[in-house]
Amino acid sequence: MSEMTTAQGESLAHDHATEVERLAALRREFAEVVDATEMTNADDEHDPEGSTIAYERTQIAAFITQAEHHLEEIEAAQQRLADGTYGLCEVCGGRIPDARLEARPTATTCVEHTPSARTAPLL
Repeated sequence: MSEMTTAQGESLAHDHATEVERLAALRREFAEVVDATEMTNADDEHDPEGSTIAYERTQIAAFITQAEHHLEEIEAAQQRLADGTYGLCEVCGGRIPDARLEARPTATTCVEHTPSARTAPLL
């Protein structure tokens, strides 16, 4: 394993642990919001003082979904690392530049084949 690949593996392991912790914290926060709604009969939908409990629940649920997706991306990158395909573009098979992998360790395509690069408007 090259020095760069070792560093990327360590970075992915750190990102994985961080995301697992973030996801656990979000799930705890979601449970607290749900528990709080069960213990009150307040009409939060018409409370002029702030956001509704439903809004908070929805927002936290969206963060949970985002964290789960990111965790899946990290795990897929770790699997590619184990398989020896990490850093190869899934479209053309070419090498993904190290700078791109440093910026986005879960990248699966080279810059040329990044969906946003193909659909970005030309100026």
